[in-house]
Amino acid sequence: MNQTTPIGKIIAISDLNVTILATGQNAKNRDILATELDGKEHLFEVSDVKENQLSCIPLNSVIGLKKGLDVYKKSESLDVQYNDNILGRVFSSYGDPIDNRPIEEGKKRSIYSRNLSMTEIDISGEILWTGIKVLDFFAPMQKGFKMGLLGGAGVGKTVLIKELIHNVYTSSSSNSVFVGVGERSREGKELYDEMTEANLLDKMSIVFGQMGENSVARNKAAFTGLTLAEYLRDEKKQDVLLFIDNIYRYVQATSEINAELSRMPIENGYPATIESDVSSVEERINSTKDGSITSFQAIYIPADDITDEAVQVIQSHLDGQIVLDRKVAEKGIYPAINVFQTNSSMIDIEKIGEKHYYLVNEVIRYLARYEELEEIIAVLGIEELSQADYEIFTRSRKLRNYFTQPMFVAENFTGIPGEFVDIKDVLIDVEDILSGVYDDVDEAEFSYIGSYYKKKGKRG
Repeated sequence: MNQTTPIGKIIAISDLNVTILATGQNAKNRDILATELDGKEHLFEVSDVKENQLSCIPLNSVIGLKKGLDVYKKSESLDVQYNDNILGRVFSSYGDPIDNRPIEEGKKRSIYSRNLSMTEIDISGEILWTGIKVLDFFAPMQKGFKMGLLGGAGVGKTVLIKELIHNVYTSSSSNSVFVGVGERSREGKELYDEMTEANLLDKMSIVFGQMGENSVARNKAAFTGLTLAEYLRDEKKQDVLLFIDNIYRYVQATSEINAELSRMPIENGYPATIESDVSSVEERINSTKDGSITSFQAIYIPADDITDEAVQVIQSHLDGQIVLDRKVAEKGIYPAINVFQTNSSMIDIEKIGEKHYYLVNEVIRYLARYEELEEIIAVLGIEELSQADYEIFTRSRKLRNYFTQPMFVAENFTGIPGEFVDIKDVLIDVEDILSGVYDDVDEAEFSYIGSYYKKKGKRG
């Protein structure tokens, strides 16, 4: 540590708060301070300045620290070192490599990069087609979108994420940044191995704020991942996919830090700054004329309460949501997406066109009626349905099967080659199913295929 004049001395220590009595030069919020003990550097981030006392968040363990140690100013902000070789790498919450490979000396970038000005933001980005039928049809996305991804364990979230990375990269050469906020180390290892096996690791950077680390590390992981994504957008002029798993854990970590700093919470224990805390991440996810950051954010729903204040604040920043449903998965339908709860602000006649808009609403109408008819059939039998209801029932089953899809990243398990399906083909198939073109075709024919009419070599 390059020591200069001490900025102060440590006078109080706790797990998430180190108080420093300032005796030298002034310090401000987000300054990085350091002390040295037994040859090891301990870092702190200034979180509050009151006269001559500095409340600081420790960036590593406080074990061994003692009162009276001299503290020095290290930098103006927590910086991440980066260069052209960040893809295929795994980093800690603070941007340090954790994949047993050194990173070459590069540039440094503050994890608290400024928000883009309104004149810099480009909202005219083109639609980001994923080649995944159910997503492109029910929840189309524009470059620069923020999309929520809701779903528990075992419903296909990881497979869907991998497929998104594969399809978007192969169709547009977009790279990805995956941020694990409070991830279990086992889950991190599984993701790393799966990405390696699927030959996707060299197309992404991974940041892990592991579950076993303190709340500071879990909080900073989100900012470090953002910083890497911004580098790819701003300096490499790329379109970037940013995956955050789980954004709710970022809110939890922030709440823990605020509690340690004795900041008064509001209802449900969340800090009064929850809106600005969430905005500090969400408002940095934007597009420019040179590149874009499109984010997919996993959201934990505490106690299945969608009205939870943190969930509501997060959702207010999103452009849509994709809901993975265990009941759908239990029917053998993958991706296991609940189409009634899945939505996107792109479902607008001016944005996706009259045909697409009409078909989405018609399919939703059909599937809603299908659920009602299932209950009727369970009691009375299918023979009691009117001709109109019978057509809705059988066509809905074909639609349900049609929105399954063989995944590239699951080929080794399914034995079915993956397919990227153009939205134009999806609209043709859906229109034909709804109009009765395939009424004489068995519903099983529509399971785990790409485009039906292309499969048959002709339309109808």
